[in-house]
Amino acid sequence: MVSVLIVEDESIVAKDIRKRLQNLGYTVSAIASSGKEALQKAKDNPDVVLMDIVLKGDMDGIEAAEHIRTGGIPVIYVTAYADDKTLQRAKITEPYGYILKPFEDRELHTVIEMALYKHEMEKKLRESQQWLATTLKSIGDGVVATDTRGLITFMNPVAENLTGWAQQEAVGNLLKDVFTIIDEETREGCENPFEKILEAGRIIDLSNNTILVAKDGTERIVTITGAPIRDETYNTLGTVLVFNDVTEKRRIEQELLKTQKLESLSILAGGVAHDFNNILTAILGNANLAKMYAANEKVTEKLTKIERASLQAKELTQQLLTFSKGGAPTKKTTSITELIKDSTGFALRGSNVRCHFYLSDDLWPVDVDAGQISQVINNIIMNADQAMPDGGIIIVRGENVTIQEHVTLQKGNYVKISIKDEGAGIPEKYVERIFEPYFTTKQKGSGLGLATCYSIIKNHDGLITAESELGVGTTFYMWLPASQEKREEKEEPEEVPKGEGKVLLMDDEESILEAAGEVLQYLGYTVVTVRDGSEAVEQYRKVLDKEPFDVVIIDLTIPGGMGGKKTIEKLLEIDPHVKAVVSSGYSNDPIMANYGEYGFCGVVTKPYTIKELSETLHKVLHEE
Repeated sequence: MVSVLIVEDESIVAKDIRKRLQNLGYTVSAIASSGKEALQKAKDNPDVVLMDIVLKGDMDGIEAAEHIRTGGIPVIYVTAYADDKTLQRAKITEPYGYILKPFEDRELHTVIEMALYKHEMEKKLRESQQWLATTLKSIGDGVVATDTRGLITFMNPVAENLTGWAQQEAVGNLLKDVFTIIDEETREGCENPFEKILEAGRIIDLSNNTILVAKDGTERIVTITGAPIRDETYNTLGTVLVFNDVTEKRRIEQELLKTQKLESLSILAGGVAHDFNNILTAILGNANLAKMYAANEKVTEKLTKIERASLQAKELTQQLLTFSKGGAPTKKTTSITELIKDSTGFALRGSNVRCHFYLSDDLWPVDVDAGQISQVINNIIMNADQAMPDGGIIIVRGENVTIQEHVTLQKGNYVKISIKDEGAGIPEKYVERIFEPYFTTKQKGSGLGLATCYSIIKNHDGLITAESELGVGTTFYMWLPASQEKREEKEEPEEVPKGEGKVLLMDDEESILEAAGEVLQYLGYTVVTVRDGSEAVEQYRKVLDKEPFDVVIIDLTIPGGMGGKKTIEKLLEIDPHVKAVVSSGYSNDPIMANYGEYGFCGVVTKPYTIKELSETLHKVLHEE
C-alpha cells in the first residue's frame, strides 16, 4: 500500500487530507507541520510527499522539498497560492505534481498516481542509463559520442586511455581535436570521422591503415567503426565511434607472416642441403677411391684437396640444415680447439681483421655437433668482422671451468669460450634482446643469426651470453659441457681398415649407389644395391634363410618410395636382430640424432669418407 507524508501547518486541513487519502486507499505515514519536522519524518521513506508550499517557521515547503528530493522521494505541492513567482521557484525543485486548494478527491488521486508513475519511470530510466554507462565502461573497445556539432559528449575509460584525454577535459571539444588519426603509410591526417559518418548516414568502417595519435604522441594502430545516433523519429542526435587497439594483433600477424616465410625458407634450405650432400657423397667417395688407386704423388695431392673442399662444402650444407627444421644435434666427441680455429679461419677469409687465439693446451673435448657449433662460431666471428670495417683484432679465449652452482647451467665441467671484438659496441638497452628472434641492430639484418646461435647452444645443454660497451666492443661467452669420454688423439692410418661381409645398400641416387658400392667393395664387402625400401625388404627376405645380409645401409629419405623409417620397421618384423645403419643428408633429422630409438645400430652422415664408413660398419658388425 502506498504511504504518504502530509506536510501542512493547518491542523484541520491536514486531518481532512489524511481522511481523504485513507478513503482513496492510501496510508498516511505521518503529518508534519513545519519544514524541519518534514525532513525528520521523511527519514521513514514514504512513497510520496504532499507538501504545502507556505509553512510557518524558518523553512518553507519549497526549501524542505529541495532537501527531501535528494533522497529520491517524489514531492507534490499542495497550496492555495498560484502566482508566477511561486511557480518559478517551485519548478527549481522539480516537483512531481502541483495541486491547488481546494481540490476534488479525483484530482488528488490522479496527481498522486501520476507522480508515482513518473517516479517509477525515472527510476527505470536511471537504472537503464546506469546499466548502459557501466556496460560502456566495461567493454574492451573505446567509445566516443558527439552531438550534432561534432562536440564530444561522452568517452568511456578505454577511449580515455587510448586518446590520453580524460572525459571531463574532452567533453565539449571537437572530435577532430581529441581523436587525431593519421594514415599508417602516408603519415597524413585522415578525414574527420564525424563528417564522414554524417555524410554516410549509416554504420561505416573507418579502418584503413589508421593510426591513432594520443595526446602524448603515442601511436596505436586502430580499427574504427562509426554510426549516427538517431531518435525514434530518425532525427540525428549525434555520432558514436567505436575503436579498438590492434597494435599487438598486427605485430602478431607480422610475426606469423615472418614465421611462414621462414618455414618456406627452411623447407627449401633443407631440400637444397639434402640434394647437395648426396652430390658431395658421390664426389667424396670417388675422390677417396681415386686417391687409393693413385700412383702419382701430385695426383694424390690434388685428390686430397678435392676431399678437403668437399668436407668444407659439407660444413656449409650443415649450416643450411641447422637453419631448416630439424631435431637434436648429432653429437660426437670433438676437439674444440680445432673446431674454433677452422671455423674462425673460414669466416675471416679475405678480411682485414686478424684473430689472436689464447686457448689452453689442455682444453677438454666436448660432445657437440661440429657443424652446428661451427655455425655459431662463424656467426659471431662474422658479426665481429662487420663491427670493424676498418680492420681490428678479434681475441678468442678458451679455458676449462668447473661449475659448482649456476642459475642456468648444471653442475659439472665446461669449456668456456670468449670472443671479443673492438667494434662500436651495442647500447646497453639492446644487449639483453640480441638473442630474440627477428631482433637486430643492423639495418639489413634478419634478426635470425644470434637467435639460431642461442638455440644451438641451448640444444647442447650449454649457455651463451654477451656483454658490450659503446666505443669499446662486444664480447660473447659460451659454455659447452665437457665430454665424459676422452678423445683419442692418434694419427689417422694411411690404410683404411678393411672388412668382410655382405652389405645391402639402399639409396635412390644412382651416383651414390655406384660410388658407395665401389667403396664397399674396396673395403672387402660384398654389395647388393637397391633404390628404395620395398626393394630392400624384398631382397632381405629373399636371402634371410640362405645367405643373409650382415648389415644394411639405409637412406633415410626416398622421394616417392619407402623411406628409411618405414624400411627399418619392416626389416625388424622380418628379423628382430637385423643390423642396420641409417644414412642421410638431413643430418638434423631426429632419427639421425636418436637412431637407436628407431631400431638402427649406427649412423653415417652424408657426405662421408671411406674412413667414416669403414669405422661405422666395423663398430656395428663387431661391437655388442
